[in-house]
Amino acid sequence: MIARALMLQGTGSDVGKSLMLAGMARAFTRRGMRVRPFKPQNMSNNAAVTADGGEIGRAQALQARACGVRPMTDMNPVLLKPQSEGGAQVVIDGRVWGSSLAAEYRRLAPDLLPQVLGAFYRLAADADLVLVEGAGSPAEINLRAGDIANMGFAEAADVPVVLIGDIERGGVIAQLVGTYGLLAQHERALLAGYIVNKFRGDPRLFEGGITAIEERTRLSSFGVVPYFAAAASLPAEDSLSLAPHPPAARVHPSPRMRGEGRGEGPFPLRIAVPLLPRIANFDDLDPLRAEPGVEIDLVRAGRPIPRDAALVILPGSKATIADLMFLRGEGWDIDILAHRRHGGHILGLCGGYQMLGRTIADPFGIEGRAEKVAGLGLLEVDTVLGGDKQLGHAAGIDIASGLPVTGYEIHLGSTSGPGMVRSMLRLTSGPDGAVSADGRVAGCYLHGLFTRDGFRRAFLARLGAKTGVVAYEQLVDTTLDALADHLEQHLDLARLLAAARSPRLRQGN
Repeated sequence: MIARALMLQGTGSDVGKSLMLAGMARAFTRRGMRVRPFKPQNMSNNAAVTADGGEIGRAQALQARACGVRPMTDMNPVLLKPQSEGGAQVVIDGRVWGSSLAAEYRRLAPDLLPQVLGAFYRLAADADLVLVEGAGSPAEINLRAGDIANMGFAEAADVPVVLIGDIERGGVIAQLVGTYGLLAQHERALLAGYIVNKFRGDPRLFEGGITAIEERTRLSSFGVVPYFAAAASLPAEDSLSLAPHPPAARVHPSPRMRGEGRGEGPFPLRIAVPLLPRIANFDDLDPLRAEPGVEIDLVRAGRPIPRDAALVILPGSKATIADLMFLRGEGWDIDILAHRRHGGHILGLCGGYQMLGRTIADPFGIEGRAEKVAGLGLLEVDTVLGGDKQLGHAAGIDIASGLPVTGYEIHLGSTSGPGMVRSMLRLTSGPDGAVSADGRVAGCYLHGLFTRDGFRRAFLARLGAKTGVVAYEQLVDTTLDALADHLEQHLDLARLLAAARSPRLRQGN
């Protein structure tokens, strides 16, 4: 028998759909149900490698974890990874299909619906409940033709829909009533109700709002969910979740005044991360952010890299050359070189590792035009973009400490050069990365590097931080349980489960 299904759609982006689904998935899984997450189409540069060797959105990997199962490509059959203002890499069924401009993809999307439905039905055949996540908002009626992410999918599979509004943004009544008003009558027929998310204060104060929404839509509320601050401990779906403003000004003594004990006492170890426009897999930072003795300073455009940072991390990028040009345009290359001269440490991850080298060549125009550019020249390596994308889980040791590391690779291109004689990691597949002669500059391709507690603690200790109290993987699971408890308290999960129904099977599926 095919599973029941329920779809969560938002009144906009970043209203909490991904985390709401993860929490519901954990709650229903704890009740003994076989639950699977599904997102027809995702747009994110935060990707995860699946058990079957493909890639999907990071949020669906977290949701799979909430269900107690390994992530599979069927959970996110279409993934769009933005590379430029108007174009994206298109990943279908976990594999790179090619690149497409927005207008071209709109013409392609309807042809992908059979593949999307096929992935959905395969999941549903081995589950009791499939929780489906929409993308953006169904109220974007200018994009309705050919839609496969929201109501286009819900109608094709006959899946009931729950709307989620974000009261923290303000205007949640307008969000919900306006979305309802913009939907066609046949789309409204799929609506099972709504949820108000991120409430702060006394929920009884919103009783009048619930009455107003019901009068205008005839939709009932499944609950008003208070803001869940612990969500910051969970991997986020995309860069919208990154702090929208720089951290509040804080006076720090200079490194020389503080000596080598950065991270001790009241002063956390500051790690500066230039916020690149096409930042990718930024959840690499999450285990560091979870440490109470560490401050991750996301450096936005217009700000210099702080001089008191103990470490600068260049993160992954979906468009390495373009982000390197942006970095130079902000003058961050000058800041990084000054940081290096003053004895600071620098780490590059994936695309950031490529930027630290001598040159980056894109002979086939994979990221745009064919070109070769100079890197920051801090590691004696050169990168050529091209070839098949490297996808897979990896394990090995950090050479400096001898401690185990685990993670995954997800990158295009190959790196070579004399600097690789001093590799950063020794993986089962071979050496990875490079380290400068004095050990202060390093880079590697391994994502998820800091999830292993032992390595993370040793790495931070080398920077002078007395920290390392967090068991990161345990923290993620504890937070998922706390999120499920939170939703159990504030949502009518019994009614939500009752609203789910088995999808309509199309002929031939």
